[in-house]
Amino acid sequence: MTREIIHTPRAPQAIGTYSQAVRVGSTVYVSGQIPLDPATGQLVSGDIDAEIRRVLDNLKAIAEAAGASLASVAKLTVYLTDLAHFAKVNEHMANYFASPYPARAAVGVAQLPRGARIEMECILALG
Repeated sequence: MTREIIHTPRAPQAIGTYSQAVRVGSTVYVSGQIPLDPATGQLVSGDIDAEIRRVLDNLKAIAEAAGASLASVAKLTVYLTDLAHFAKVNEHMANYFASPYPARAAVGVAQLPRGARIEMECILALG
């Protein structure tokens, strides 16, 4: 099976040795996104709401570059440095996803790249 690398300037450039996403068959694996502004490459400053929205916007841009949308997300994984923000994640997910919602895991972690407080990765099911 061939692999296709998915890339868009509407999401942050990779900050390491990885691709924004990789398509294998009808599945797209989207790398973890932190709240980096794609225009500046800097972390979004402000409250957790702005950070969550930026992460979801980054995932949305990558999904669209793959010819899909967030409706194609089969599995979403959320990493938080403070699980007290989990209720905020639910609030924002309701604005980005419609029922039926994707499968999801939430994981509390000690640290994330660049000092981010949230990171999300997902798997898209196409076709």
